[in-house]
Amino acid sequence: MKNKLLVIGHRGAMGHETENTLASIQKAIDFNVDMIEIDVFKIKSGEIIVFHDDEVNRLTNGTGKVEDYTWKQLQELTLVGNHKIPLLTTVLDTINAQVPINIELKGSNTATDVNTIIKDYIAIKNWKLEQFLISSFNWKELTAMRNVNGKIAIGVLTEEDPLQAIPMAQELQAVSINPDVKDVNLNVVMAIKKAGFKIYTYTVNDPQEIIKIKGMPVDGIFTNYPERIY
Repeated sequence: MKNKLLVIGHRGAMGHETENTLASIQKAIDFNVDMIEIDVFKIKSGEIIVFHDDEVNRLTNGTGKVEDYTWKQLQELTLVGNHKIPLLTTVLDTINAQVPINIELKGSNTATDVNTIIKDYIAIKNWKLEQFLISSFNWKELTAMRNVNGKIAIGVLTEEDPLQAIPMAQELQAVSINPDVKDVNLNVVMAIKKAGFKIYTYTVNDPQEIIKIKGMPVDGIFTNYPERIY
């Protein structure tokens, strides 16, 4: 991860392709992003799948909680844009270690299985440990990840005052605090940096907001439109 403002493709490049799909991932790669962010759940049959919402209603022709589906049942659903919900392993194969990945633990009980997949991909594929960043709004899940992997990079996601995340980030030995752009100002950025953490802010799409954030010592921007940041 280079010492510059990281352009992080949010759910791939979801401003251009259906979020968290292989097409969106490939689009982000085509835009030469510095990192790709995706979301994961563990489903009923045990697989780790790449999807953002608790329910499939918004993005597919199905209904109900995504965690209640088996992999066979999920494969029968079609996403907006005629895409399919992918497995985490398929996404990692698609990226093929060309760019680092931020895996957001969206669902519960994901940490252990995600860690197993990561270790497998480091052992038998081209991936390196430093190409993975694990984040979550569910700090218990981040603690579970830290318990099974003492070295992996962790980012603490926040929806409220980002400074309240500093004690948890310290406890987890995290590398970053990842706040909502609405909660970011120069004082917040400087306090997070002073505490020793990087700051990656989400989700920055508006051109004026991009200019504002670029004027601060922020380390990374999650965006649906990577081409707008350059």
